[in-house]
Amino acid sequence: PAIAATPKEVFVSRADNQGKGSRKSPAKPAGKTPAQAGGSKLLLNAAQISQLLAADLLNPFACLGLQRNTRSSVINTFLPGATAAWVSNLAGEILVPMTCLDPAGVFAAKLDGAAVAAGYRLKVSYAGDIVWCDDPYRFPSLLADADIWLFAEGRHEHVWQFLGAQEAVCQGVRGVQFAVWAPNARRVAVLGDFNHYDNRTHVLRCHPGCGIWEMFVPGPGDGAGYYFEVTTNNGQRLQKADPCARAMRGFADVVAEVCVSHYAWQDDAWLQRRAAANSESAPMSVYELHAGSWRRDASGQSLDYVTLAATLLDYVVDMGFTHIEFLPLTEHPFTGSWGYQPVGLYAPTCRFGSPDQLRALIDAAHGRDIGVILDWVPAHFPNDPHGLVGFDGTALYEHADPRKGAHPDWGTLIYNYGRAEVLNYLVSSAVYWVREFHIDGLRVDAVASMLYLDYSRKAGEWLPNVHGGRENLEAISFLQRVNAALKTHCPGVLTIAEESTAWPGVTKPVASSGLGFDYKWNMGWMHDTLSYLARDPVHRQHHHGEITFSMMYAYSEQFVLSLSHDEVVHGKRSLLHKMPGDAWRQFANLRLLLALMWTHPGKKLLFMGCEFGAQKEWDHDGALDWALLAAPAHQGVQRLVRDLNRVYRNYPALHQADHNPSGFEWRDMHNAAESVLAYQRLAEGAANVLVCVNLTPMVRYDYVVTLREAGSYQEIINSDSKYYGGSNVGNSGSLQTVEVNGEHRLQLALPPLGVLLLERQG
Repeated sequence: PAIAATPKEVFVSRADNQGKGSRKSPAKPAGKTPAQAGGSKLLLNAAQISQLLAADLLNPFACLGLQRNTRSSVINTFLPGATAAWVSNLAGEILVPMTCLDPAGVFAAKLDGAAVAAGYRLKVSYAGDIVWCDDPYRFPSLLADADIWLFAEGRHEHVWQFLGAQEAVCQGVRGVQFAVWAPNARRVAVLGDFNHYDNRTHVLRCHPGCGIWEMFVPGPGDGAGYYFEVTTNNGQRLQKADPCARAMRGFADVVAEVCVSHYAWQDDAWLQRRAAANSESAPMSVYELHAGSWRRDASGQSLDYVTLAATLLDYVVDMGFTHIEFLPLTEHPFTGSWGYQPVGLYAPTCRFGSPDQLRALIDAAHGRDIGVILDWVPAHFPNDPHGLVGFDGTALYEHADPRKGAHPDWGTLIYNYGRAEVLNYLVSSAVYWVREFHIDGLRVDAVASMLYLDYSRKAGEWLPNVHGGRENLEAISFLQRVNAALKTHCPGVLTIAEESTAWPGVTKPVASSGLGFDYKWNMGWMHDTLSYLARDPVHRQHHHGEITFSMMYAYSEQFVLSLSHDEVVHGKRSLLHKMPGDAWRQFANLRLLLALMWTHPGKKLLFMGCEFGAQKEWDHDGALDWALLAAPAHQGVQRLVRDLNRVYRNYPALHQADHNPSGFEWRDMHNAAESVLAYQRLAEGAANVLVCVNLTPMVRYDYVVTLREAGSYQEIINSDSKYYGGSNVGNSGSLQTVEVNGEHRLQLALPPLGVLLLERQG
């Protein structure tokens, strides 16, 4: 045969070369036979080799790597595809050739233990190439005792800092510490780009006291793909995505990515003023959007985080909103779930870019004084096989009993809020988004489904609590825990509950036995107002209580008035087409609705497209119909929302006392016959704002409202203005009160289906 060329030597991690070359049986290298190596009991025996090659070796740290007893030391290693191997010290001095115990790549060497006391490296021949690598089985565990203890106690609120894939340096070697909680697994291996997805090469060690499996793998870096193979007690092999993955390779893929942030934040000034911007006395006008369907590019693709950072923020600033709220950006396999069925509570979806690109979008928002709220879903998770379901062959994250663990409406699974480790996972996720992505608030989805054990269940389909009641005591405790944790670790950050029932104390402090949220969506206001405005105006006088009832409970909680995505999908029609009558009346009613919302006590939330009168229901597979803005009527709605936001921010009376009865006063509440309302919004030391509402298409030319104080009043917004697409009925110039029998009366012309905002000037 021809003389072989001198092998090329390269210095890489063993992890980068696992499986390189053929899996066929290589020729055994020259050197000592296993018998000549001493026949020590420390050498891998036939049974262990068989288990290793069958990916069924349960405790490889007990037999791979450096093994010692009082008489000798042996290094056992598995190098798939290798033809020869040598042991060196850390200085690169060859100490001894390794003996091939099996042609599949099992090698061993007997040597003086003192020679490798400081560590060792392996020199390996792969089909003519020589590589140097570090044996992963020589490294100790990097788990801290405090982390293990707090995790087992259920009091760890930063689990992303030690579970998942952590870039680390161990004994001077760079690599990644992989760790996953799977207490009932028989075996756990990490498979990735770095080992050619071979399930035999990197088998994690188990810490039985806490159920965590971990291993330091030298070599992999940022962007390396990986997943866990979990072997159950019945021998089933499950391919599982990392529950704490901080990036996923594909949104429906089992493969996660080692993710190291390189982003340098520039938002210190915003963070210092965030608490004031998020305070209950500050204006809060939220633009809710679905990132994938707000706009599309010329090819019909969703905009990425980079493009959104420019176009979206320009639009939001121009429209005067104070916050944006994203439908969930946590990774989710099914696009049609809109993000509400996440598989990765720590991974931003890769649909729109990288985690650092999302950071840059949030940073850019802060640079323009825009807060960012994220929808967060701890209520349930999907049953995709690579997700949390039956993670280690048992009901680990979910309840085993479907009467507590399965959600009948959504075909999803419910977290076991009574399990300490699950609490760690969920609470840490909330803290993670605030700490790592500088999120300014979390809107918690489907809170009602968490609070009630019988939610959407018939008799016999649910289990009562220990007291025989329907309240989910464990979920209550979890919600209190997460709100308390955020108040402790992230002061100034908001939590907002989507809670659709009359559960008491949603926004009361935890110390006062409340759930501890800052705000609750006012679903009652939304339902009653939309129901009322859907009626023909001729019938509204008979339902006047629907439009005034919200003030009976306006201060029972701290509310956000929400016209969200849920109101414009699934056959509910767009806001515009919920309104009765011809096109003119529909637009007038929509403008009336928006002006009512912006002047009613409570913070504001409006879903994308509603601000310009979208014609169609929201379609997550498309984009908003921005071409509508060529029509004056749609331009008018958009102009009104822009001006409402401006007035709302500039007039303290409209936001300062949102949650205090002192900020609101009825001036005409019971005028059902004319379907008219009048009220004042008040703030200490600031001009009050008079709001007059005509809920019929009939002009009220001589409407008189009685006020507490004399003064002159000037229109600051008229929803019927020609500028907004209305009929332009209104009151030009300044109007002066007139005293009659000791009362201060103001005479106005009320426009049809219109709302007037008037500033008291003195």
